[in-house]
Amino acid sequence: MENKSCYIYTRVSTSMQVDGYSLDAQKDKLRKYAEFQDLEIKGEYCDEGKSGKSVEGRIEFQRMLDDIRSLKDNVDYVLVFKLSRFGRNAADVLNSLQIMQDFGANLICVEDGIDSSKDSGKLMISVLSAVAEIERENILVQTMEGRKQKAREGKWNGGFAPYGYKLVNGELEIAEDEAEAIRLIFDLYANTDMGANYIAKYLETHNIKKKPRQNGKYPYFTAYLIIKIIDNPIYNGKIAYGRRKTEKVKGTRNEYKQVKSDDYLLTDGIHEAIIDDELWDKAQRKHKSQVKKYEIVDRLKSQQRHLLSGLIKCPICGAGMYGNKSSKRKKDGTKYKDYYFYGCKHRKLINGHKCTYNKQVNEEVLNDAVIEIVTKLVRNKKLLDSMKDKINSKINTTEIDTESENFQKQLRQLNLTKINLLDDISVLNPETKHYKAMKADLYERLYSIYDKTEEINDLLEEAYATKQTIEKDKLTSDNIYGILTNFDVFYQRMNKVEQRKFIELLIDEIQIYEERQANGQWIKSIKFKLPLLEKTLDTYLDKNSKDESVTVLVRK
Repeated sequence: MENKSCYIYTRVSTSMQVDGYSLDAQKDKLRKYAEFQDLEIKGEYCDEGKSGKSVEGRIEFQRMLDDIRSLKDNVDYVLVFKLSRFGRNAADVLNSLQIMQDFGANLICVEDGIDSSKDSGKLMISVLSAVAEIERENILVQTMEGRKQKAREGKWNGGFAPYGYKLVNGELEIAEDEAEAIRLIFDLYANTDMGANYIAKYLETHNIKKKPRQNGKYPYFTAYLIIKIIDNPIYNGKIAYGRRKTEKVKGTRNEYKQVKSDDYLLTDGIHEAIIDDELWDKAQRKHKSQVKKYEIVDRLKSQQRHLLSGLIKCPICGAGMYGNKSSKRKKDGTKYKDYYFYGCKHRKLINGHKCTYNKQVNEEVLNDAVIEIVTKLVRNKKLLDSMKDKINSKINTTEIDTESENFQKQLRQLNLTKINLLDDISVLNPETKHYKAMKADLYERLYSIYDKTEEINDLLEEAYATKQTIEKDKLTSDNIYGILTNFDVFYQRMNKVEQRKFIELLIDEIQIYEERQANGQWIKSIKFKLPLLEKTLDTYLDKNSKDESVTVLVRK
């Protein structure tokens, strides 16, 4: 190798300096080798904290290839400590080597004893590169097995503690200041007709907020979060593993994604349950039935002809009153007339409970009364002006946007850290002092990365769902205001399905008297869903008449 020249390339994937592989150790070894072989060093290139997964992002490596292409120093060799320092992706290694050889430069891996200028050199590089990728896959498998064993033992796998729990010495303990909300959510879900959306509204109107955490600042329980809570066996004292699995992204070499899996491990945890078996099972039965139930509801919505079904509340038990039809017939059996009315859903025996309110209130009377109230409402200039001011004030999602960007940044950083840890594990020398301890430490850090990645992904999804809810409220507000300001014209032009949808957007619930009042009035109060006013307003539609007054409640 007399009168020949070379470049030196060194790399470490993280700031952790593994014995024998630190930058200084690599450089020292390569300089001594160049001196021994009488090679003139024309340049040194170093990538610190860069993974060998891909040549992309390795600035110094790319600069070295550019200098080789330009024949800047017309070097004969590139010296690296080991092939893994040059690259860990077989395709990238071979592609980069081909570029070098096209311009007269060969690769020497000092520690591996490989010289690509020799007959066996390139073959050896191909084999070792492929082995390195296989080793990488094995590390992933071993990592998953370690986490699975931890789950079998009923231990928390790491990451942020679920809401309602806190971590004490790596184990879950109930956080009573948070667990109270968890118990209420399960109770409302299992023992009432409320779904996730209504529970979210209930908690908000009752000022029950989430306690701020490092992993979530948004103060409200969203429908998305409530479903996640209902679906999480951790609250029943269980540990689930494998509800999400890692799959390789098609069309990529080393990109992975997490997908949901129905086949997962479920074991008894060593932590205390917040929700007992009876309440948990009841909530799960309802949760499983919801998909089918909602499919039926959605299919029948287009057939809905009862304007106020479910919105009117029984004055005795508080359950929804639903529209029904009764057909009157002549003596000869032919149909005479159809009568439509609202009746309590519990007036018949259901689940062992029966409501004593048996009245069947004429549907047309109640429908006309509500439309009359809405008509008077839209003539309230003060209310409409307040609505307009609220709509014109732009809903601020800056905090959620910032939080989402922060989660995305964390995911990118976690992915980079994961790649670097895999790199560090794969290059550990079994003969190094404290090898077992170092390997165990790296695996523990890798477990933590997977747990945090899953947690941050959940938080990011929740942030997206929260923003969609806020924007949906804003859109709903715009729609309601637009229709209300021209109510007389719009409502008459709507078909029955459109009228029902509008009433659902506008009204939360309607309270009626047990008996029709002397003035003919059935409606006691209406709670509106106007997400436009910051305070609850109690207003009387007709302040000049004590006999005909209906309380209008505007939702907070």
